[in-house]
Amino acid sequence: MTATAIRHRTSPVGADALREEFAPLFARIRDGAVEREKRRELPFLVVQELKEAGFTALRVPEEFGGRGVEFEDFTELLIDLAAADSNVAHLFRGHIAHVENLLLRAPGTYRDAWLRRIAAGALIGNAASERGELTEIGTRLDGGPGRRTVTGTKYYTTGSIYADWISLSAVADGVRHNVLVRADHPGVQVVDDWDGFGQQLTASGGLTLDAVPVDEEDVTAFDTTNPHVGFGVSVFQTVLLAVAAGIARAALEDAVAFVTPRRRTFAHVGELVPREQHLVQAVVGSVAAKAHSARLVVSGQAAAIGAYARAAAGGRRAGTDEEQQRESGRLALDVFKTQQVVLQLVLDAATEVFEVGGASATSTTLRLDRHWRNARTVASHNPVNYRLRSVGEQLLTGRIQLWGTSLDLANQTHDPAAPQTVTGEDSTTTDEGKP
Repeated sequence: MTATAIRHRTSPVGADALREEFAPLFARIRDGAVEREKRRELPFLVVQELKEAGFTALRVPEEFGGRGVEFEDFTELLIDLAAADSNVAHLFRGHIAHVENLLLRAPGTYRDAWLRRIAAGALIGNAASERGELTEIGTRLDGGPGRRTVTGTKYYTTGSIYADWISLSAVADGVRHNVLVRADHPGVQVVDDWDGFGQQLTASGGLTLDAVPVDEEDVTAFDTTNPHVGFGVSVFQTVLLAVAAGIARAALEDAVAFVTPRRRTFAHVGELVPREQHLVQAVVGSVAAKAHSARLVVSGQAAAIGAYARAAAGGRRAGTDEEQQRESGRLALDVFKTQQVVLQLVLDAATEVFEVGGASATSTTLRLDRHWRNARTVASHNPVNYRLRSVGEQLLTGRIQLWGTSLDLANQTHDPAAPQTVTGEDSTTTDEGKP
């Protein structure tokens, strides 16, 4: 296969046109969201519809069969999908990150083949983390070239139950590797045993692997000198922030839908239309302001990531690896700052919606509580206090830890002697172990 360079340019379709194109599908997804949660019905059919509509291939360049949509335009669409069903938007997190990493690789048969495979509909799941008292990777990569297999147990496997391929971490001879395996292999078992109170349909539960064969080309040793380490962290986290922004908008839409037809107000006799009451209007206005602000902040961060992606696409980058690593580290640092604002806005919005209707707003039929539960679950992936500490650490010491890599952003140097781990996670990783 002849290597083809990616030609980045303005998206052939802008964000507004893209959102209009997908609006009817997203409306159908929203219509079924509450019932799916009530029945714990995993959205396999929804995922298939999105694949058939080309959603999972939007970032793939046109020459490989995709749409060549820019990252910031895709993020706008992702927020819309999260407003329709935050579970569905969230389950694509690993897939989105995998595509972005491919786009940064230099042209070659491996990258090009995978881009065409994704354009044809292949969906990638994620399974980096494991349960345990320590953040260690117990999954083994056994054998040698031509006969590699992977065996182990994973958890927090967001999206893997829907996937065609699963990206996971495994250790061989004390070195962490990133590995891709086929999800339909008999040795792969994904179980929907996720017991979190939010984002319940992401199926972020268990995965077992029993001597699953691995193609040698799909094995990559973890590299602490990766110049784009901060970019990977930024993409993973920004997807979560886009999901959160969508949750805030969904809470607003549900609040408006709840208030508009009502004819009585708490503690008043007779008809007193709630939608005309100042207090109710103020609550809805407050939720609207928070949802709007969250979206704007996420969109701004996505634009910075998009600019980085265009500059570094296809293996292009300016300066040395250390200089590029510094740039990507600063990008991640900005995302950590963004996280502080967006998640608090969304959590506040998801709480305030209950002020529009008294006890009736707590009805399990409405499921308004799902917005707070989902927002709280998204925010708990990487607790804001850990990221806040990272921001302060960098400002006070110049250093930041990303995926086990210690970066000195003040002096533009990378310390190869700094402690490294085989987990590949950064020092602020939570129980999920994902950036």
